[in-house]
Amino acid sequence: MYRFLLTRQWVILTLVAIALVPTMIELGFWQHSRYELRSTRNQRVSDALHADPVPVEKLTSPGHAVATKDKYRTVTATGTFETGQEVVVRRRVNEDDEVGYHVLTPFRLTDGKVVLVNRGWIPSDASQTAFPKIPAPPAGRTTLTGRLMADETTAASGIKDLRGLPDRQIMLINSAEQARRLHAEVLGGYVQQTAPDPKGGSPEQISDPGQEDAPLNYAYMIQWWLFAAAVPVGWWVLVRRERRDRLEAAAAAAEKPAEPEPAAV
Repeated sequence: MYRFLLTRQWVILTLVAIALVPTMIELGFWQHSRYELRSTRNQRVSDALHADPVPVEKLTSPGHAVATKDKYRTVTATGTFETGQEVVVRRRVNEDDEVGYHVLTPFRLTDGKVVLVNRGWIPSDASQTAFPKIPAPPAGRTTLTGRLMADETTAASGIKDLRGLPDRQIMLINSAEQARRLHAEVLGGYVQQTAPDPKGGSPEQISDPGQEDAPLNYAYMIQWWLFAAAVPVGWWVLVRRERRDRLEAAAAAAEKPAEPEPAAV
């Protein structure tokens, strides 16, 4: 009854089914690992955002690489903005996906060291080469609050660090490069300013990082495992249907009356 399973068509179909099951199971485990990774990141960001503010000097120093656990920590800094040395970061978008610049301003601390402050987003004008007009930060001694961020890299951001850009325009925020430009001791990483609010709402301050959609990966994990369970069930349904069709065809052939033999001449 099942000899048809040895035909070329059914051998290929069976081998494909056998290969699909472990593949789908493995894809489910991969989605589970993505779920755990995203959940861990979400928890780490949430913990950092809700931690008590600390002076920026406690978490970073010149030449220091900001640790993963310290990223997004709320920090404070007291000093003065040095607007004459600020630069803009090209090809940055706001919440409405409009392309513009991030404003990066050196902030001179009371001990003489410098921390880079991303003051927020401004729109780009028609010219891509002229230095844009930037709203001024508070003058004089200021205390600001922000989120501590790690230096940007091409590997992490996907942004190429282009050379030959117009004066005072950069692609990536890198404290080591800015230290060479400023000839100063610059703390590692930078601060994404959250307070005080800018006058007139410009530059637009950058919102909190959103949560990664970890539940989506969990749903994909369940989906792949359901697919893996469905493959052998589907294969068996097809086998039973093929067997039934063949039996019906055989029965119909047996019941078909024989054609009369031609009369002899």
